[in-house]
Amino acid sequence: MKQVLEFFGFIALLQGSGGLVYELTGKLRWGVTQQWSTLDGYEIYVSIALIVLAVALFAAAESRGSG
Repeated sequence: MKQVLEFFGFIALLQGSGGLVYELTGKLRWGVTQQWSTLDGYEIYVSIALIVLAVALFAAAESRGSG
């Protein structure tokens, strides 16, 4: 279970940081926040939320211990 939480945390961190990089620089147009048209206007908020989710998933994985 720990590996699953870490995997999803990594994916959320990757998507969130990629979204922030795109919103701040205009480069790296890949990721979920740029592909879904329903998120238009909220990309930076969704990217920050994904990074916060990643931190929470990493914390949950750490509290699970080894296994």
